[in-house]
Amino acid sequence: MSSFKIGYLIGSLAKASINRKLAQALVKLAPPELHMREIPIGELPLYSYDYDADYPEVARRFKQAIADVDGVLFVTPEYNRSIPGALKNAIDWASRPWGQNSFARKPSGVIGTSPGSIGTAVAQQSLRGVLCFCNSPLMNTVEAYIQFTPDLIDDDGNVAKPDTEAFLRKYMEEYSAFVQRVLAVLPREG
Repeated sequence: MSSFKIGYLIGSLAKASINRKLAQALVKLAPPELHMREIPIGELPLYSYDYDADYPEVARRFKQAIADVDGVLFVTPEYNRSIPGALKNAIDWASRPWGQNSFARKPSGVIGTSPGSIGTAVAQQSLRGVLCFCNSPLMNTVEAYIQFTPDLIDDDGNVAKPDTEAFLRKYMEEYSAFVQRVLAVLPREG
């Protein structure tokens, strides 16, 4: 079986983010063929096309980190019925300048958690629209809208509820199969 490098982006910049806990759980539950690593977004300045001719070093490293992985997993909270500004800013850096989009043909998955009963459903729909424009093939099923409750996931990524753990494991298995299918028909460019 092939192995794949998967970069994951956590939409929240908060150190105690429940989405960071979710990301840690997903890393633990990922099948062995997925080699997961976080691609941090917190140090990026605000994007402006004024930088297109000469990206700052932090943005060049970020853009290269996206280019170097086989797939991207977005773990996002929901802020004001959309994605956090920091996450949108990161996507803008990686997808610009025009014609140098690091997300093109790169399989992506979207998941998130919130204390609300619909999880991050609205933010995920917003993110899907952005990723479609970026030409990033999206895993459409299994959708995952996780309602976070106290002690659902601890700081080490351990999931307290067996049914939630089983669901997240299945999500990661489906994501792995999706990455394999996409890359079989859209191989990475040289």
